[in-house]
Amino acid sequence: MTRLRQLVPIRRVRETRPVVGVVRLTGVIGQMGGLRRGLTLAGLAGALERAFKLRHLSAVALAINSPGGSPVQSALIATRIRALAEEKEIPVFAFAEDVAASGGYWLACAADEIFAHEASIIGSIGVVSGGFGFHELLRRLGVERRLHTAGTRKAMLDPFQREQHEDVEHLRALQDDIHEAFKRLVRERRGDRLKAAEEDLFSGAFWTGRHAVETGLIDGLGDLRTVMRERFGERVNLRLVGGDRTWLRRRLRFASSGEGGPLPEDWASQAVSAIEERLFWGRYGL
Repeated sequence: MTRLRQLVPIRRVRETRPVVGVVRLTGVIGQMGGLRRGLTLAGLAGALERAFKLRHLSAVALAINSPGGSPVQSALIATRIRALAEEKEIPVFAFAEDVAASGGYWLACAADEIFAHEASIIGSIGVVSGGFGFHELLRRLGVERRLHTAGTRKAMLDPFQREQHEDVEHLRALQDDIHEAFKRLVRERRGDRLKAAEEDLFSGAFWTGRHAVETGLIDGLGDLRTVMRERFGERVNLRLVGGDRTWLRRRLRFASSGEGGPLPEDWASQAVSAIEERLFWGRYGL
């Protein structure tokens, strides 16, 4: 009997490593023109679902590098992250890279804890709208603007007409509504961790990661790999969960097909989108 026991191999129990699903949230938030793609719930839903379904999951980490964009898409993405976190009872950590500002910070607030590099740009809790006025240019060029509407406010803030006071007031009311929703989210998610006066925090200003710790906008300084190892051990398995591969393959096939090439309006759309994206990043010196 002793001899038989020696011949039977001993089955070793495989150690289960804790898993952290990593989702990258990089770029301007919202729809972009041409082949450029911003962060939207439609584009991220699959990746988020997969991240929260990983086996042996201990946490989900959000790697954020975004200057903001659409408040609606920011809210939709953050709401989906919170719904999945509560459904699966999984903690969420956010890690700001170059910038998590405006809508980018809105996304970060979906996490239970927020970390950043000391030089990261954090905050910009506000709402901005921009545009140009061309009515004087048209007058100098001798161009007549012809615009016909049904509804007295349908052409509100038309860039080719003189700005009207009542239109600006209406825009400000819309901005105030969105700003209040943003402030409400920050209060709800950060709670008593906020240490600075609200008139400063919600002014639209932004700060470095080091100052953001002092104000309570983030919980600490650190990168994703280091913090996750501290929380879950040196053997933690960081699993990067990608986006919509089907969409990417379809775009690559289109770009490489050479069938007639992009239409002129496609090039124009891409150029405008590139300029808009550059303006988003440029606000933070990036």
